[in-house]
This record gives sequence, structure tokens and C-alpha cells, in this order.
Amino acid sequence: MDREKITELLEKVREGKIEVTEALGMLKSLPYEDLGFAKIDTHRDLRKGFPEVILCRGKTPEQVAKIMERLAMGNKFVMATKASQDVYQAVKKVRPDAVYHEMAKIVVVGRKEREMATRTILVVSAGTADLPIAEEAAVTAEAMGNAVERLYDVGVAGVHRFFDHKEKLFGANVIIVVAGMEGALASIVGGLVDRPVIAVPTSAGYGASFEGLAALLTMLNCCAPGVVVVNIDNGFGAGYFASIINQMGAER
Repeated sequence: MDREKITELLEKVREGKIEVTEALGMLKSLPYEDLGFAKIDTHRDLRKGFPEVILCRGKTPEQVAKIMERLAMGNKFVMATKASQDVYQAVKKVRPDAVYHEMAKIVVVGRKEREMATRTILVVSAGTADLPIAEEAAVTAEAMGNAVERLYDVGVAGVHRFFDHKEKLFGANVIIVVAGMEGALASIVGGLVDRPVIAVPTSAGYGASFEGLAALLTMLNCCAPGVVVVNIDNGFGAGYFASIINQMGAER
């Protein structure tokens, strides 16, 4: 749908010839913007309620900066994941308002205008080595308009630390469990709560952990019902999915 057709469509809405809901449905066929090295989804916020998020891994800092610059022209909020300091500095040159969440390795530009959800997402990490992925999940969920609490370094090697924070566990609406090594913490949490649990295996570990494969297989074989699993080190995916669950039924 080109600019001329969009203008025509808006005119029909103003004249009352078509309903706003019908026009929005037609706008969902808007094109992308082709930068040569990337094809930007310019209206994902309209379809999904959140703009396209940039995965920085495999892209040059300059490419990420260009994509963020273009996305920010049509969106009040833009986010990039797996971002290094070099990426942040490149983005900062074109968008001085960029903010870098160093632990989460996330760069954000602008602010998502959405009323904060009253229900809470709890992010639990097994060990300190899992914090980058846990923070990626937490920052993503917060950016999407959710109240987020954190419960870190409570893995099964010292599980008594976990049980000292039962009020957070049972007060959350959605729980994200981030663990490397053997990934057993997700099974414990899933066996205790009546809430959705999103398990995130991390590459933290050594030897037979196989860079997160052991944790992934443990979580996939979890016997506790109500546990779903995302890919290794996919904190963003967990935070995004938790937000969808947390905001279901809420007015937008």
C-alpha cells in the first residue's frame, strides 16, 4: 500500500465512508522499508503492539545504528538486543537519547507509551553467571510495560536461599526461570506454583553442559506441568512472551 493509497484511505475515514477498525485492518498490509542490507518492518507495532526489535548479533554497529535511526522515525520506542558497547556508541551518534543496559546488553531509544500492568512478572536466576540473560528478560518485560521483580542467585546448589523468598514466588503472575549448568531450577519452580513458568536455559557451565544444551534438555524433559521452554540464552524471547501472558485481558 503506497502513500497515495494511504492518504485516500484516511480521507475515507474522515468522510465516514469506512469505519476506523476496517481501515486499521487494511493498514496491516503496509510495506516494509528496504535499506539494501535490511528490510525494516515499519508497522509491526500496529500488528503486534510492539515495534520490531533488532538482534545486533551478526550486524555491524553501523548497520544497527541505521536500522534504529529509521525505526525511530515511525516509532516512539525502539529496542536492540545482544548489543555491545560498540553498537551503543554507534547508535548514540545518531540518537543521543539512546540508553544502554549494560548487563542486559540492550539499547533502547525513546519510551514505550503504555500504562504499566498491575500484575507482576518475576525473573528468577539460578546463579550469578546467568544474570546477563536474566536481565535481558527483565529489561524486555519492563520495556513492554510490565512490573518486574527479580530474585537472583537462588539455584539448587543452595536451594534454601530460594525458599526464603516465597512471597515473591507466590505473588507473581508469570515467572521466568533462568538457569545454566543442569537447569534443574525450572522443575522446582514449576512444581510449586500455579502460574505459567517460562524456562530459559543459559550457556553458563562447562564440560558436559555443552554450552547450554544440557540445561535445555533438562528443561524440555521437565515433569512439572505448566513449564514452557525458550531457546538457549533467549532472555528476550522469555521477556516478550511473559509480557503477552501478563497483559492478556488488559485494556489497551
